[in-house]
Amino acid sequence: MGKFELGKLVVTAGIANKMNESPAFPTFVTTSLKRFQYGDWGDLCTEDKEVSDKAVIDGEMIMGAYKHDGLEIWIITEWDRSATTIMFPYER
Repeated sequence: MGKFELGKLVVTAGIANKMNESPAFPTFVTTSLKRFQYGDWGDLCTEDKEVSDKAVIDGEMIMGAYKHDGLEIWIITEWDRSATTIMFPYER
């Protein structure tokens, strides 16, 4: 179940395309999402990890960042827990 609700799961076009191109990328995304849902914010700095820890409790937007093979993805859950988006940083 995890520490919080993810809501509707959304991936951007860039993530969807990469998942179709690379056999290893979907596994990376799935593993990152599981880490995220259990409060492992990945490659964020300490200060940003603390912000996400607090956001779980306070009902604010939650963010994680994960790196693999030179790529970075962001996972963001909306403050109201209605949706979680997986994206590349350049897609924001």
